[in-house]
Amino acid sequence: MEGGKGSLCVTGGTGFIASWLVMRLLQQGYCVHATIRTHPEQIRDTSFLTNLPGANERLKIFKADLSNPDSFYAAIEGCKGVFHVATPIDFEDREPAEVIVNRAVEGTLGILKACLKSKTVRRVVYTSSASAVVHNNKSKDVKVMDESFWSDVDYIRALNLKHFGSSYMISKTLTEKAVLDFAAQHGLDLVTLIPPFVVGPFICPKLPGSVRTSLALVFGNREEYGYLLNTSMAHVDDVAMAHIFLLEHPEAAASGRYVCSSHNITLAEVAQILSSTYPELPIPSPESLAEIEGYKSPGLSSRKLLDSGFKFKYGIEEMFDEAIKCCKEKGYLK
Repeated sequence: MEGGKGSLCVTGGTGFIASWLVMRLLQQGYCVHATIRTHPEQIRDTSFLTNLPGANERLKIFKADLSNPDSFYAAIEGCKGVFHVATPIDFEDREPAEVIVNRAVEGTLGILKACLKSKTVRRVVYTSSASAVVHNNKSKDVKVMDESFWSDVDYIRALNLKHFGSSYMISKTLTEKAVLDFAAQHGLDLVTLIPPFVVGPFICPKLPGSVRTSLALVFGNREEYGYLLNTSMAHVDDVAMAHIFLLEHPEAAASGRYVCSSHNITLAEVAQILSSTYPELPIPSPESLAEIEGYKSPGLSSRKLLDSGFKFKYGIEEMFDEAIKCCKEKGYLK
């Protein structure tokens, strides 16, 4: 089990990005320790992970939960790197934001403590979110933001975005700040990756929220059109490979935060791409979308990541095309 290129831990292994990352790591010859959250009322199906090529020999599933940080020790033990992708998600805000934030921050700090205790972990890559960058008082005046920008928690609360999980935005912002502070205080080699809307195919059974929203014009989810007025996107494979790139990058050159966004796009441009590629689908015309209101996010710059040597592989048309084909294959689109 511990042969090949060594062992790496991926938390939240059944999620959209994490499961794709597990697949890529197995393809590259790594042994993978994937954590999954236990559910008191049902057994989680992990067959889509255990059936991956190489999984029989090099994938081990561990049960762990952010509510119990000590539960991650076994998964991290013996690993030379950790991808912390798991995050509590409550887009309906069923729990108070304070509860979500505390679970995210304390659970993540517990994972970092386990990394220090292991004595084998050389680097941690924490998966943050554009939500930790773009929500602040400068968002209306700045067209493009990079790693130097931080979301403002009070600003997010004032937006009152209950229908899109303000607790998620707050928790991602405060957790990323906490992990960077912890790493600096304890000498832990850690970088954070900041993806935007992640689009493309998926191996997990559940339709990922970012894919659903990015394809709102296809699904006819008009209530989500406003999130696409001006937004940034990246292909899931580019995001997974950026994680691996940052883990493997020479230590002296990789530090701090890295935005991972390949395209900035408007709602009208999304409509144009989809209608031209899929004329059989009832995609609204760009003109009919002119009066849609919503939150216009600034664009995101990935210059730091690109200057480090990373290269994006996928175009915007490929993202949508592969996402739609996958949704059809899995029965989410007819």
